Amino acid sequence: MPDDKSVQSIERALDIIEAVAVEQEGLSLTEIAVKVGLHKSTAHRIIATLTKRGYLDKSNENNYRVGLKLIEAVSCYINSLELQTEARPYVAQITANLGLTSHLGVLDGDKVVYIEKMDVVSSVKMYSQIGLRMHAYCSSLGKCLLANYSKEQLDAIMTDCGFIKFTANTIADIDALHVEINKVRKQGWAMDDEEYEIGHRCIGAPIYDYRGDIIAAISASGDKHVLTDDRIEEVSQYVMKVALEISKGMGYVE
Repeated sequence: MPDDKSVQSIERALDIIEAVAVEQEGLSLTEIAVKVGLHKSTAHRIIATLTKRGYLDKSNENNYRVGLKLIEAVSCYINSLELQTEARPYVAQITANLGLTSHLGVLDGDKVVYIEKMDVVSSVKMYSQIGLRMHAYCSSLGKCLLANYSKEQLDAIMTDCGFIKFTANTIADIDALHVEINKVRKQGWAMDDEEYEIGHRCIGAPIYDYRGDIIAAISASGDKHVLTDDRIEEVSQYVMKVALEISKGMGYVE
């Protein structure tokens, strides 16, 4: 049946990738066909497709190796795991040393996705949780992440954003967001000052990778009566320090 053939083709393609992946010098068409038990003509058709899509690469010696597209696809997942592993103790450190809830987030479109969180044991109810998606324009994490992009890129990212006014402090439009993001770039940290929820504040700082790109952000948040005006400088400097330490763990060089 057609479905069986489709599944069989996928299995054969995966067999070929797995066979090539363990051979540092690569494999020839004949060697691949023998290893995976295919006729050369069948192997050639599948290999041609994988090569065209960048999942295999053909060397000057007519050997096939794993292509950059496959490495790129896998590296996204590996980087995410590495980030979480690297940042997890720092998330706990922020909460323990500052007495504030800490979050680690990444950008997905115009939203922030929380990938780590450490709560403070208190009577203050925090509704955020790992996997939650939050509007970037009214989040300290989101502002840090959006600071990675040019004005044109930011405009494109926020094209479908409705700029909902959650409180009187919420950023109302793209022009106001540009002003805020420029401020974030200059000072190196961002703040959500009751922009999503009355009585709640959050201070975040960006995390950089080895290329100098912002790949995540970390924050400290709490009730306005805990994260008071006179603590903003202390908390922002501490969160920036922690973010820099995580960045260095990700290969970032100042």
